[in-house]
Amino acid sequence: MNAPKAALHDTDLTGLTWRKSSASAGEHECVEIAELPGGGRAVRDSKNPERAPLCFTASEWAAFRTGVIAGEL
Repeated sequence: MNAPKAALHDTDLTGLTWRKSSASAGEHECVEIAELPGGGRAVRDSKNPERAPLCFTASEWAAFRTGVIAGEL
């Protein structure tokens, strides 16, 4: 189920498991991604994890991934 965008802002992010790309090679200038309920994703700056992350619905995340894979972004 795809959670509505407004519901993402009400999601408690304290218990999320954040992960970095394996291609980060230990660098500290990376983004971290966490899965949200309903298939969405939260994205944050690994250097500033205390800042509010960006939250995307499942369909927004799928569109982003499609663009990256196609070389559009």
